[in-house]
Amino acid sequence: MRRDVFQAIADPTRRAIIGLIALQAMTPNAIAEHFDITRQAVSKHLRILTECELVKQEQQGREIYYQLQVNKMKAIDKWLDQFRKIWENRFDQLDHLLSTTKNHKK
Repeated sequence: MRRDVFQAIADPTRRAIIGLIALQAMTPNAIAEHFDITRQAVSKHLRILTECELVKQEQQGREIYYQLQVNKMKAIDKWLDQFRKIWENRFDQLDHLLSTTKNHKK
């Protein structure tokens, strides 16, 4: 089943995993140490993140390291940017309205 990237980041544990591996590549065991869940549960979250191409695996000797796919995160940010611009425009309009109202009361 192909998962949607927004389904992947909707889960707070997966967002926390992304935050951890954004700083450095980590093994599943190292990631699991940061959570009060089983190693198998961490593996399930990592599988979902990998399916969505938010993280990638890299074999180093006997260990597998997971690291963030920055380009995929940039795509999410680009999608969100359209909404960020809408809200910034609305806040600017509200600020202008409040400023105008305040000046008229003087």
